[in-house]
This record gives sequence, C-alpha cells and structure tokens, in this order.
Amino acid sequence: KRGKLLLRMRGIGALALGVLVLAGVAEGVIKDVLSPARLQSLFHTPYRPEDSQHFEIMHSSSFTPKANMRFDLSYADGSELKGFNGEDIVHVGDVHGRAPFGLIYQCNSPDFNGVDGILGFGLPKPGVEGRELPRPLLWALTDRSDVKTGNAGGIKRRFSFFSTDDAAEVQLGGYDPQTTSGEMLYTPSLSSTDFIVGVTSVRFGTSEADSTELLQFNNPTGGEYLPAILDSGTSCLVLPGTNLGGRLTNKPFDDFTRQWATDKSFYITMGGRTFPLPYSSWYLSRTRQTCVQPSPVGMQGLLIGDVFFRSYIVEFDMTSRLRPVLGIAPLSASFAPATGSSSMGHFDLQQEPVQKLKLLRGEETMYAPDHTRRLQEVDEVPIFNKKGTQYFMQLGIGSPAQKFTVIFDTGSAVFGVFTKRADLPASIADALDGSSVLRVEVDGMAALMQQWGPGG
Repeated sequence: KRGKLLLRMRGIGALALGVLVLAGVAEGVIKDVLSPARLQSLFHTPYRPEDSQHFEIMHSSSFTPKANMRFDLSYADGSELKGFNGEDIVHVGDVHGRAPFGLIYQCNSPDFNGVDGILGFGLPKPGVEGRELPRPLLWALTDRSDVKTGNAGGIKRRFSFFSTDDAAEVQLGGYDPQTTSGEMLYTPSLSSTDFIVGVTSVRFGTSEADSTELLQFNNPTGGEYLPAILDSGTSCLVLPGTNLGGRLTNKPFDDFTRQWATDKSFYITMGGRTFPLPYSSWYLSRTRQTCVQPSPVGMQGLLIGDVFFRSYIVEFDMTSRLRPVLGIAPLSASFAPATGSSSMGHFDLQQEPVQKLKLLRGEETMYAPDHTRRLQEVDEVPIFNKKGTQYFMQLGIGSPAQKFTVIFDTGSAVFGVFTKRADLPASIADALDGSSVLRVEVDGMAALMQQWGPGG
C-alpha cells in the first residue's frame, strides 16, 4: 500500500472508474508523446514487469489484434497504462467466450507489481467511451449469440460478491441462498452507470441505540441523503472529510477520529434499512490500522469498500436497461468461499426475486423479494483475498488458455493484461507505429463530484 488518501482504488491506487479497452476513434485522438521515463517519474517505486505474466500473442491460435485501437489511459493519481486492443477466448472458471481486452505494454504504477492485469465487473460508461468501447467482459461472456465459442449465454447479467479474512467469492448469475443468514433486500441504483445507493445515516457507537450520527445534515427535512458507491476496488469506508460546502454541519471523518474505539460499530442506513458494520470489519488487525479514511476534496458522498463485503453479500443485478439493482444480505458465518481455480461449483437457485421497488424522497427503499420465477444457474468463482484488502481472480486467455492472476474490481469495466511490446509480431508492431492514440483521463470520483439530492 502506498500511504495515499485511499489505501487502494481499483487495485492501482487510482481514483478511477474507467475502462481500459479503448477504441481508436477520430474524436479526441492525439499523438503518443509521453516517454517511459516521464511515466515512471511519477512514482518513487518502479513497476517491475518481470514480476508479471505476459500474454504471448504467438502462442494463441484464436487471437485477433485491433492494433489500430491504441489507448493511453491516465488516472488521477498519476498512473498511466498504454496498450492496444485485441480479442480472444476468455476463460473464467468453467465459463468461456470470445471477448475484447486490452494488451498493456507500458505501465508506471507499482501497484501492479506481482499481478498480471485487472478485471472489472462494472457498468459501461456514457459518452464517447461508452459509444466506442467494446462491451465489458460480463456482457461479452453472457452474449446469447456467441454459440460458437461461448457457453454462458444462459447466465443472466448478475453477480454477487462477498469476502472473508482470507478468501472471497463472486457468484455469476445471482446469489447462493446458503451464503446468507438473512433476507436479501433490494434497491435500484441511483445511477445507470455506477453502483450507487443513497445513504441517509451513518451512526457510530457501541450499539445502535447508543450511537452518534456522523451525517448531520444542515436544516434537515427528512429527505436528505448522500450517494455512496459500493466498490470492492476500494479498501475502506471513506467518509466525507469536510462539511460538503455546508450540506452538513459537521465533518464526519473528524467526528469519527475523535470518537473511535475498539468496541464501536458503524450503523449505515441505506434504502430505509440499517446495516451494522462491526469493529472486526473496519479494523485491520494484521496491520493494526483503521480502514476508515477521509474523502478527497470535492467528493459529495461516500465510498463503501471491502470492509462492507466482509459482513454482507452484495448482488449486482444489471439485467435492467434502465439502471442496475443492488441486493444486500448479511453474510452467513458458516459459508465457506469456493476453493481452487480451475473450476466452479454449480447449484440451482430455484427462484429469483421480483423487483418491487419505489423511490422515497431521494432515497431508494429496500423491499424483500417475492419469489416467482426460476434462475437457471449460479456459478461460484474463487477469488484470493490478499491481506484482507485486495482481491484477485485467476482466468485464462487464448487457445490454449494462458493463465493470469488479475485484480478483481466491481467499480470499473477495466479488463486488460500485460504483454511485451518487444515480442509483438512485426505486423502488429508496424500497425501500432502507424496508428494514433486515444488518450483518456479518467476521474473515478466523477460520479460523486456533483451535487446530489435535496439541498444539493
């Protein structure tokens, strides 16, 4: 971890919710002018490419290059990734299909040391990126028209995620009821492009009855809330570090630092329901650090990161064309995450929830599900939890499949692995030399760098 504002954002220390696979379109195309030395000078610790596995193009009989689609992706913390697009057969456990991905040949961020790339399970983005980008991996794998190379057309665009101290799991197609110790409650996202919920209260204390409100709204009328992103790519609970320009009468993070103690819990209310976050989840005993941090200046909400997924399983339902639906249920202490990396567990979930949801004065209200239809299958994919704060998934790309360990991230649609530019076939190298670059500066806080809700 670098001692920055956030312990880990998207696994690369970046304030970003971007997409790595970029199309070489006319709009915004510029020449590639940043040198490797300029890129690396932004960090004290260098990126070590020898610590990562690299995709070997010549070893895959099914790879298709898109050398005219070069990208230069920059993040708010100075991280930059350069590469080009390609397509190949991607294997995630027993699921496989043809999908686009980025081949990264230049990186300046030491946060990628020891890993082979990044895999985002987030939503497509709007604007130029959204219009020009290939679909995110989950969209590609669940394409019902890909009957030749794909086998996941019957899996719906849902996934669930949870973590323990030393392991984590993503469940494709829904969620396994055995992972929960209570009812799954649903609320639609406040955004069509990010997993955002409305938080009306964050209390802190030894019990809910004996807790102090950290979100003290100015002149409250009963409909106030702050937006919060649910994101496995963020390590901690990130609270406002200011009074948000007068929306609050206090500074929540400052109040937390004055009150924190080892016997206290957070009580986060969203969708009209309160979710306790015990001390054991937000305090990292291995490093003896509190995983609660202040938000960057200008951010108008909260980030709810890994600490929440240790206590709850969260379902991300992207089947609606309007906006995603989020489900939250308490995690069963007796459920063990999937193990191994070559296959996934299979089980039938006999019924799926009907979305009975409505808007209530700026916040989304959670309702219990009515069960009326059948979900075909849920697949469990093992994820490795490194030091309790970062998640990795193993996948394969190509024919035969080359194995990679990538950062797993629910907050973006980033999907890319490293390759060596010096080893590229001459035809691809020549095409790259003659192509232009689409450079995109991605601000991951953009979704929360705006005014939300009453009084905003």
